[in-house]
Amino acid sequence: MDQQPNDPGNGLEFYDLSATFGHNAPLWPYFEDVKIERMHYHAKSGVLSQKITTVMHCTTHADAPAHVIEGTEFTDQVPLYKYFGPAVVVSIPKTENWAPITREDLEKATPKIQPGDLVIINCGWHKYYSDSQKYFAYSPGLVPSAVEYLLEVGAKGVGVDQQALDHPLATAIGMHGPGPLLPAVVKEYEALKGHPIQDDFPDWEPCHRLILGNGMVGFENVCGADIDKVTGKRVTIAAFPIRWEKGDGSIVRVVAIVDPKGEFRIPTGKE
Repeated sequence: MDQQPNDPGNGLEFYDLSATFGHNAPLWPYFEDVKIERMHYHAKSGVLSQKITTVMHCTTHADAPAHVIEGTEFTDQVPLYKYFGPAVVVSIPKTENWAPITREDLEKATPKIQPGDLVIINCGWHKYYSDSQKYFAYSPGLVPSAVEYLLEVGAKGVGVDQQALDHPLATAIGMHGPGPLLPAVVKEYEALKGHPIQDDFPDWEPCHRLILGNGMVGFENVCGADIDKVTGKRVTIAAFPIRWEKGDGSIVRVVAIVDPKGEFRIPTGKE
């Protein structure tokens, strides 16, 4: 069912930048499948009640610092204000497999990133969101220089339309942690480049650690039907996690809010 973006009461427009959650949700190569069971259903009980089994890092979600850094904040400990505020949705097209998202890409992005911004990066990769190696193993990804720029600017958080806050080959899909999860992908990359994959991706999830270790929030699998509608615009983002105690991440619904009248927008640090 299509939803109307406008609130008839005040004219605000709401755009959904989230993937749907449910059966057959695209998952990382080693995650248990989502299970949804009806405990009560209308024919049986006259009501519908369902039980969910899921990983926290499923569909559109936010990582908690504790996901990658021992001794840091869990989901329920991250201040709520970090998940709400002024934002830019920038277009950084990446069509080639394994393309890096760099400092230079963000420096040239429009609207210009300002202090306090939540930055949503639209590479066009959300169009491949599916249960496929194309989406999970061949995507573009942030490299450390990009995150270092966001930290210098004073951005509050970043969201990407890919599988992770890091380039896929800097994750367990490559040669890190329990990896390689997909050895054939590693061999393909090394054959293409002519050198070991570790030469290009020596560190395990460095962008995760830079983002979450320095007070920023990070969103993965930002996509949904509306992301292209707000790309190139300043918006207000609301993307609150579930209050999971000791949560290492949470499914979120990333919503971009636009006021055509210009009356509802959280001021940036420069205003």
